[in-house]
This record gives sequence, C-alpha cells and structure tokens, in this order.
Amino acid sequence: MKRRDFLKAATGAAAGTMVSGPAIWSAAKADARSETLLVVSESGPNNLDIMGVGTNVPSYEVAWNCYDRLITHEMKEGPGGVTYYDKDKFKGELAEDMTIGDMSATFKLKKNAKFQDGTPVTAKDVKWSLDRSVSVGGFPTFQMSAGSLTKPEQFVVVDDHTVRVDFLVKDKLTIPDLAVIVPSIINSELVKKNATEKDPWGLEYTKMNTVGSGAYKVTKWTAGTEVIMERNDAWVGGPLPKIKRVIWRMVPQAGNRRALLERGDADISYELPNQDFAEMKKAGKLNVTSVPISNGIQYLGMNVSQPPFNNPKVREAVALAIPYQKIIDAVMFGLANPMFGAAASAPTEAKWPQATKYNTDLVKAKALMAEAGLSAGFDTTLSFDLGFAGVNEPMCILIQEALAQIGIRATINKIPGANWRTELNKKVLPLYVNIFSGWLDYPEYFFYWCYRSGNSIFNTMNYSSPEMDKLIAGARTAAASGDMATYDKDVKGFVDLAFTDIPRIPLYQPYLNVAMQKNVSGFQYWFHRRLDYRAMVKA
Repeated sequence: MKRRDFLKAATGAAAGTMVSGPAIWSAAKADARSETLLVVSESGPNNLDIMGVGTNVPSYEVAWNCYDRLITHEMKEGPGGVTYYDKDKFKGELAEDMTIGDMSATFKLKKNAKFQDGTPVTAKDVKWSLDRSVSVGGFPTFQMSAGSLTKPEQFVVVDDHTVRVDFLVKDKLTIPDLAVIVPSIINSELVKKNATEKDPWGLEYTKMNTVGSGAYKVTKWTAGTEVIMERNDAWVGGPLPKIKRVIWRMVPQAGNRRALLERGDADISYELPNQDFAEMKKAGKLNVTSVPISNGIQYLGMNVSQPPFNNPKVREAVALAIPYQKIIDAVMFGLANPMFGAAASAPTEAKWPQATKYNTDLVKAKALMAEAGLSAGFDTTLSFDLGFAGVNEPMCILIQEALAQIGIRATINKIPGANWRTELNKKVLPLYVNIFSGWLDYPEYFFYWCYRSGNSIFNTMNYSSPEMDKLIAGARTAAASGDMATYDKDVKGFVDLAFTDIPRIPLYQPYLNVAMQKNVSGFQYWFHRRLDYRAMVKA
C-alpha cells in the first residue's frame, strides 16, 4: 500500500464516522490527531461478538474494548517494566462492590452505568448475559465451564442493581473466569428484539453490532479492511480514555505495515515478522516492547485419532525431526523462549510452560519411523492460520523440509484467518501449527482446555486419556482446597504424561511484540494478547 493510498483510506474512514479527514492529519489539528490511534495489523475480526461461532482472535480486541465485565484485574509492573495484569488481584468494572463468600459472590452494579444507546445497565442484563454465556454452546460455554460456571440457575437477580453468582463447587478459577472476555455484559432487551426462534441469543445481530457498555463502540466495520471505533463518553468502567477514535486497518503485507510505522503514518502494530521487530529495536526509531506470552505455547499438533498419528512412535519421530533451533533463529530471531532441549536429568516442575527433553535427532527419528512400519514414509497436510502468516509460513516451510528427511511428505495448507478457528475446531486436520495461551495463568487451566477428553475445544488433537483427565481434575480440586502437595504432584503428573504421549509438540513460548511511535504510551500486557485502547495515550 502506497503512503498516499493509506492516508486517503484513513481520512476517508474518518469522514465516514462524521469526522472530517483533515481533522486527523492536518498539522493545524494536532489535538484531533493526538486523540486518534491508527493501528495496522495483518488480519482483523470476523465477528464483533466474542460468543459468535468461529470468532477469531482479532475479534477479542473488539470485545475487550467495547464491552464491560463485572470485574477486571488490577495492574502491576511486569517483565521489562511493562504494565502487566495481576492474575490474582481483581477490581470492579461494572461492579462498584463485590463480596466473595464461601459458596457465592455478590456484585453491586454502578447505578450510573449505561449501555451505549443510553439504556441503564441492570442486574437483569447481567443475568441474561451470563445465562447466554453458559447456554450458547461452543467456545464461550466451555470457557465458562473452566470456572465451574455451567448453569443459568447460578446467576441470581437480587435487585435491580445487585446480582449473585452461586458456586456449584469450590473452584479457584471461578472468580478469575468472570474477568475474561467471554462474560461481557450486553444490552439484553436490544438483543432480544433482534433475536429469532432459530437464533434465540441474537448472534446474527451481535455479529455486526456492538451492544455493550464499554469504553468504545464500533461505528464502522468492513470485514478484512478496517474497523473504526469511537469512544463512549458515558463510560463509567474506569477513567475516560484519552484516545477518542481508533482506526484499525488490515494491511496484509508485512513490508507495508513496517513502512507505515517507520514513516509515521501508523501509530502501532503487533503483527510483523520477528526479524522486523529485531531490526526496529536496533534502529531505535520506534518503541518496541517484547513480553513473553503468559501461559502460551506455539506447538505442532497431530490428530491422534487417525492413522498415522495415532501411532506414538510416529509422533515421537516427528518430535525428533523438528528443527527447533532453526525456528528460534530464522523465524523468531531469538524473540521466544525455547520449549525443547531440557537436560535428560532435569526434573519435571509443577509449572507451565516448561521445556520438553526433545532435541533434533534425525537418525533416531528415522529409526522410529522404521519401527512403526513406515520406512517409506507417508503423505499428509500441514495446516496453518494465514492470518498470522508472518510467523506461520516460514515455520511451516522449515518443518516441511525437516519432515521430508524422514519420509513424511507434507503439503502446506494455508487456511484464511477468518476460517481458521472453525476449521481447527472440526478436529480433522492431521498436522498443524497453532498457538494457545491460557487466559487464566494456571497449569491446570491450560491442560483443561488442551488435553482433557470429551468436548474440550482446544483439544484439537482428539487426544483421550482417563489418566490425564484424573490428574487435571485432581489438580483443580487440590488448588481449591489449598492442598499444595497434591496439587504439585498432579501438575507434574499431567506434564509428564503430555510429554510421554506427545499429542502436540511444544516448540517455543512466543513473545508478544508491539511496535509503537515514540509519542504513544500506556501499553498494557493482557492475557488475551490484544490491545487495550483504554489506557493508551498519544502525546
């Protein structure tokens, strides 16, 4: 994209939101420019509702900024001095007060809270929204179940401004689960007016419209091209943001995104090849922040329910063929924590993530393929999310080349970002790369999502192990009761089992890299890895 084309598109987008183009770009209108944040990324949202079917990761950014939750996290100083969410400390967002008892929590709502159409937020809206989250199915309902929130009966309207959440069991994850993106509070009456018999939760309406009480509202969305958000000046969930308008443009070519940043035509981007981030750090013209992604792993997954990956020898052969260090050096440019190569004598720790004891060993990998009766190799597909091609494509090429050396002929399958989550959740991809980071930074939460049998959404490997299920459940029970000896034993147990059965191969813990203009400040690291505009400031 040429500079003038970008400027024309951005000013035109501004005009579409009743703000004249020159108000953003003219030097004489510096105040307006300082109140507008221009974001460029590789891919954008496919749904404005976190509860939508197949909602992708960029959509989290819309939901986080346009909706409120009952509670949110306190902040602290994290790695490298970056402002970081405190996973164990909470404060009210829509709630002005909360009382946590033995088997319930009571939340009093801010009486001046209003939805973006001016309708007051009531306890009925909160209950309907929470009912929706545990009933709609798919990812949202599974997310709520991670905190033992599974039944509408758990959410009780006490009065117009008070709601109670009853606990089915004691669970350490219940309160943290109320602060993730899913239990966003929506304008229930507005959505019900636009619901149908076939769509009782109004998912088609909320796919295209933001109906929250959050700090921003979407005023224009062109899928794959741009999102424009305007500040909600009546927001009471926190201090009124300094940024009045966000123009978020999708610029597929990484070179164009970098050029827009370096020329000052864009304010911020977080989807560039790691080589670009490394070079920009060295140049020093932009602020580049790199933070390890909490509870996050980039991995190679295998569908263990189908041959040949149902054979553990094949899975181990793949684990020994991966060019781990080449990926760290040539794809990540050192901006990642290795999740391989632990010493053979290293004990398993009661933490996550931690490195496996696998290293690249093609000789041993070929021997295992022979033991599996597959000396001649086999054909398969290696899939990745095209929405994050900057990292995924070169990584898959390296993996493809390495697997070919042990007879595995992998055809690379590029899946558009808007379709990735849907295709992944079909659980039919034989071999794929993906990233998963647990929103709640606890080992048992990660494994509940990724290794538990049954309908676990991100157990995309179709892995099933009664022993694994028992260890995950045991760790959750022990955490709730404070039995740390049992907790440590069970965590070590499920990590050991994951590394023995190896249905997915950890590659590295990625960093969240963000490049910003020098006059942009207020970046905060959040568990969802997306931008929080509410704290950002432009000088």
